[in-house]
Amino acid sequence: MSACVPAGTTDSAHTERAHPPHSPPPPGRPRRFRIAGADLSAAIAVFLIALPLSLGIALATGAPLQAGLVAAAVGGLVAGRLGGSPLQVSGPAAGLTVVTADLIQHYGWRTTCAVTVLAGLAQLGLGCLRVARGALAVSPAIVHGMLAGIGVTIAVAQVHIMLGGQPQSSVPDNLRALPAQLAHLDPAALAVSVLTLAVLLLWPRLPGRTGRLLRKVPTALVAVATATAVAAAAGLVLPLVDLPSWRSHALAGLPEGPVLGLVAAVLTTTLVCSVQSLLGAVAVDKLAAARPASRDVVRSDLDRELLGQGAANVVSGSLGGLPVAGVAVRSTANVHAGAVSRNSTMAHGVLVVAAALLLVPLLELIPLAALAALVMAVGIQMVSLHHIRTVTRHREVMVYAVTTLGVVSFGVLEGVALGIAVAVGVALHRLTRTRITHREEDGVHQVHVRGQLTFLAVPRLSRALHLVPQGADVVVSLDGSFMDHAAYETLQDWQNTHTARGGTVEITGRRAGVRIAEPAVLTSGPAAETGAEGVDTGDCRCRPWTAWRNHQCDRPASGPDTAPPPGTATAGDPATAWTHPAATEPAPAVPDGTGTHAPARAGDTSGTQLVRGLSTFQRRTAPLVRGELARLAREGQRPSQLFLTCADSRVVTSMITSSGPGDLFVVRNVGNLVPPPGTESGDDSVAAAIEYAVEVLAVRSITVCGHSGCGAMQALLDSRPTGSVATPLRRWLRHGGPSVERLRDAGAPAPRLTGRAPADDVERLCLTNVIQQLEHLRAHESVARALRDGALELHGLYFHVGEAQAYLLTEQGEDRVFDRVRDVDLAV
Repeated sequence: MSACVPAGTTDSAHTERAHPPHSPPPPGRPRRFRIAGADLSAAIAVFLIALPLSLGIALATGAPLQAGLVAAAVGGLVAGRLGGSPLQVSGPAAGLTVVTADLIQHYGWRTTCAVTVLAGLAQLGLGCLRVARGALAVSPAIVHGMLAGIGVTIAVAQVHIMLGGQPQSSVPDNLRALPAQLAHLDPAALAVSVLTLAVLLLWPRLPGRTGRLLRKVPTALVAVATATAVAAAAGLVLPLVDLPSWRSHALAGLPEGPVLGLVAAVLTTTLVCSVQSLLGAVAVDKLAAARPASRDVVRSDLDRELLGQGAANVVSGSLGGLPVAGVAVRSTANVHAGAVSRNSTMAHGVLVVAAALLLVPLLELIPLAALAALVMAVGIQMVSLHHIRTVTRHREVMVYAVTTLGVVSFGVLEGVALGIAVAVGVALHRLTRTRITHREEDGVHQVHVRGQLTFLAVPRLSRALHLVPQGADVVVSLDGSFMDHAAYETLQDWQNTHTARGGTVEITGRRAGVRIAEPAVLTSGPAAETGAEGVDTGDCRCRPWTAWRNHQCDRPASGPDTAPPPGTATAGDPATAWTHPAATEPAPAVPDGTGTHAPARAGDTSGTQLVRGLSTFQRRTAPLVRGELARLAREGQRPSQLFLTCADSRVVTSMITSSGPGDLFVVRNVGNLVPPPGTESGDDSVAAAIEYAVEVLAVRSITVCGHSGCGAMQALLDSRPTGSVATPLRRWLRHGGPSVERLRDAGAPAPRLTGRAPADDVERLCLTNVIQQLEHLRAHESVARALRDGALELHGLYFHVGEAQAYLLTEQGEDRVFDRVRDVDLAV
């Protein structure tokens, strides 16, 4: 197998440490295996989660219960040792439950084990071909839809076991049999199931310091242990876990069945195992990178991870275990528990082996109804509201829905195939939806191309271009991110011909110079007239959350400090139109809305600058965003975030959050202060905004954002006791008094920044003030009620202006740490 390891990978003990290596042992003395304390504690935490889940997944598939323990042990030892993701934990995954259950029903257990072995061999082959990155090309909407469909299938099947019956073979059959099952339910099984679900729901919400300590015990373990103890104490007669002797454990046999059916089974198992493991490895990398002091953590080698998963499936299937894949729940627990190397994953596998050999009498006390409730909860969690919102925002809800329904109705492979077909259809539909218009304004002909410019749109492009008279001035606006070779040649040939006959051509638009087919760039404006060619990097630095139509931004032709030629810049993103300064201009610059700064004219007043900026917006930006703003005007605002920050002009909310119209409900004031309820401030605007955002707009998150160099915080530190006369500013800054008291409280934990201490007292107060204002927020009735209902989250943010770096507030025990936000998607 070493011949298939990708180049550059070596023994993990040397190259994939997540912490600085120990000094080498003295010569002549054998190297002793050492495991870090963080790895050992993480292994115990993961083991306590894996044990009940492995039994529950085996129960859900209809496999021997020992098969779940075998897969957990093999996933920890084999995949943990050979895989390319040091912190990912592998084992029997809920995403494989439906596939495995269908295999067992149609082909029996021994053939299912053989299919697992063959799937592992297929993964080894894919790993040798180094195609792991290709699996990430599958649309996330398909992957999330597949997992949601599997989750629905799992949940519906487990309902029958929770009611004291047996599940059917498919979701439609389970739904049809549900009324009869409800008529003959087992009260004892239902009571144990409800108790398990109640513990799963309430344990993570235990309040106070005691609750914080108790929550460190895995919820799954507490739920199953509680249900087991109550059932035993009450003397309930229930089906229990049955672990026969290991001597009678069934191993893999020769596959028996129709060849096409077995091939489909192997492909399905390979697909689900591989995609889930590779996506899990990417997510684990992001989780590990978000931890403090994570710079030494090595990113996953996806090809090696595929090889490790293949080897684990070969071993697990040979030993009579379930298929193995990376498991999100266990991997997340491993990272959060502080694991620093693959030793934690391997140690968890050793603990599973010990439990399978020594704890059999204890495991056989667990009611099957408790395991069924646990697995049903896992299935429900696989239908993620976050994923649904994401695919809706990206207009891929049809792909998600078809995949989910296909998996529920027909099976995993069929559902994925349907999802891929719909995704391809949606992509083709988007490629063909290119709008090309021509109009004349003030003697200038405007040709506007909206959408992807491919060969399919060439006939319409040619018709629009030929409507332009010879010798006319033309502006061609390209509002798309892709241009193929056919469209490029058509536009370039027409441009050369038109300019040769005395006309002028200005080409603007998002990434107008970046094409897949041509290494050169489309020239425009004066550069086109002189034949010069610039280099457009096409780097769109700020993007909104919602799917803006025509959103675009441009970059200077020769780097960050060089302005593009006059008249050639694109009509830019309204939120970032000032992003690229014309540093070569000695005079002060004012925004011109074109992606650059226009030089200020002599005699300009602030009012003149404002009018010029408004005029530029109306001419260049308004036509691009009018459709989106019209939609928002019709539908009303539905922001998901209340963003409360300082009035400082250097804090540009749309820039640091990459947001657009309709995304943020913004409240700004001096010092980003939140007056507590009942204070006499003479200004209820902040409280009114909070109430409106929570009660009317139903925002899901409130963020308090402080920033470096805050003048309000400096004023609070410099303030002296005043008499009865106070200015409006001083009256307002009194709401920052609790922040100063918190800063000077020796018993209060001091906030920290990732990687460094606060620079001075002003920065310490800026950080402390964010924490204090979050406390004030919690005192508002509407916020407190939404927090109790689980409908709202509070976040703290610190923006360092000079570093252009955001820091997100996290809780680490009693500490409050502002973690550096890296260039990763923290929502995974």
